[in-house]
Amino acid sequence: MPRTRTVRHLAPLMVLACLMMAIPASASADDGEKAPGLTTGDGRHSIDTIRATVVYFVPSDRQPLPDWRERVEWLCERVRRFHHRELAGRSRLVTTIHPEPFRSAGSTGALRAGDGDATFFRTLTEVDRALDIGRDADGAFPVLLVLSDINWRPLDDFSRQSPAENGWKFDGALADGGLHVPGASAGGSRAVYLADRGRGWGLVSGDGWRVPCRGSDCVVYHEGIGHAIGLPHPEPADGSVMSQGQYRSALAQSWVEAGQKKQLGFTADDAAKAPPADPVFDTFTATPEPAMPRPGQPVALRLFPLEHISPGLRVEVQTSLRGPWTSVPLEAEALQKGLVSLGRFDRPCGVGWRVTGPTPKIDTEAGDDAKRAAVDGPSAAAAWGYFQVRIAPDAPPLPVDVDPTDRLPATARSAATTTVDLLALVDPRRDGVAGEWTDHEVDGRRELLAPKALGARIELPYAPPEAYRLTLIVEPLDEPNGLTIGLRSGDNRFLALLGFGAAGGRVSALENVDGRNVADNPTRIEGEVFRKNLPAEIVATVETGGVTVTVDGRPWIDWQGKPERLSLSDYWQTPRQEALFLGAYDCRYRILRATLEPLWGEGRSLVDDGDAKGR
Repeated sequence: MPRTRTVRHLAPLMVLACLMMAIPASASADDGEKAPGLTTGDGRHSIDTIRATVVYFVPSDRQPLPDWRERVEWLCERVRRFHHRELAGRSRLVTTIHPEPFRSAGSTGALRAGDGDATFFRTLTEVDRALDIGRDADGAFPVLLVLSDINWRPLDDFSRQSPAENGWKFDGALADGGLHVPGASAGGSRAVYLADRGRGWGLVSGDGWRVPCRGSDCVVYHEGIGHAIGLPHPEPADGSVMSQGQYRSALAQSWVEAGQKKQLGFTADDAAKAPPADPVFDTFTATPEPAMPRPGQPVALRLFPLEHISPGLRVEVQTSLRGPWTSVPLEAEALQKGLVSLGRFDRPCGVGWRVTGPTPKIDTEAGDDAKRAAVDGPSAAAAWGYFQVRIAPDAPPLPVDVDPTDRLPATARSAATTTVDLLALVDPRRDGVAGEWTDHEVDGRRELLAPKALGARIELPYAPPEAYRLTLIVEPLDEPNGLTIGLRSGDNRFLALLGFGAAGGRVSALENVDGRNVADNPTRIEGEVFRKNLPAEIVATVETGGVTVTVDGRPWIDWQGKPERLSLSDYWQTPRQEALFLGAYDCRYRILRATLEPLWGEGRSLVDDGDAKGR
């Protein structure tokens, strides 16, 4: 069937409060006229200025890292300098760190319920509702970048291991002879460009930023800026910063692919007028030697190039994520050769390290070119990193000081084996009942678009089991009005009506209960459910003795009773009595996700093989 594409991205990995000094304004054309501005990947929104609000997100049952601000400030500086260099100062990137850790109302377990997409939308929706970022008077494109304290599944970031039935298993990635790079199956970094709202959302899970693996800053730019302004993964993958799972280098040694720059409106003329290079940012590196030392083996950092090693350099290490940073004494003779001895570690452990050079003085008499080259002033020689001391290459160190929320194995079963992707089953031409429903393929995912019509509905061709959990992520594209979710309990069909516009406000309810609709049944609740252009997560749980519905984690409907009390009015009926369905009333809804998790019994697809092959 035909497909339409939009430039939105929801990309997995594997994916401060001070206002930082802005990047210089765009260069002017030779004739004195201002050059055309850069835009998001689809050309809809200006990115002459991007304002990224960076939030450290902590669940209610965890404690913030004591040095979280230092880590976040380091990453923000790297991202700003990289963006300035790659787009030649044509796009200003401003990062604002939320002043305190954002304490979620939800526990770690509640935030992890469902799959990685559910965790993403649950997290970003909570923060967005609280902070309500939007365009300021200067017209900057707003990005909400959340650095989460957790991963989608339990993972001890510092040892890079996940709990398993027989202990712990390594859940990380290695490159170049043992150098640690980001990437864990338990991670869950995601991003989405919300074109209709004119903003971007990015989530970097704990494994992507808390431990400074080589390329962690790439993850932050990839999700928090690149995808958030509408850049996809380049095809074919080329190792640039927007490639999926690329960690060939730290961010300073990466790049934005030329075709993607062009997509933003960047030209060869822009490149020719690029400000002078920042050689310290571009070239300074620190690499552990050996990359994977044994207990008792000497280990050092190799600094390069020598000309960027200046007096006043500070080197520190830590052997626990919440432990102190310990200064390393420097030997002048070794430092002249670019070596810093970290000594010997007597046991297997993870080791975080950081190199901090003195802040260069700003030359107040520098020429215009030198001033244009600076984002936050001249770069200091600085780097962060991580390695593991192992008794054998395949024997990672045991975790220490593990957060209690990361000790238990994931309670949810593998999404690949327990959840059904209902959108993958839907064909609007076959399953549409009323209204012009359409589907779209976005970055390998299917989305469904409900029309603006009265009583629009479409079947989800699946017969549910006796008990199940249905999860939807929906985004109203108009002023919100009724969304209906057609459900089934036993032999009885019914629906959950959410946010229907009635006299005096919005109402929600199960329909029908004891033959009564939303007007006068005991499940009726009043209040706003959705906001225009803001995705919301809906979880409907159907069991033999009752039905519950939550919206963005908030309890909305909770009904207890026998299935025989539930029924469906003729107005919302669809041809197949076994099928689930979706409906909308006078509002377009984008359906980003529709998955079903069996809790008891077995469901079955209502799509026959012939239909499936013909799609």
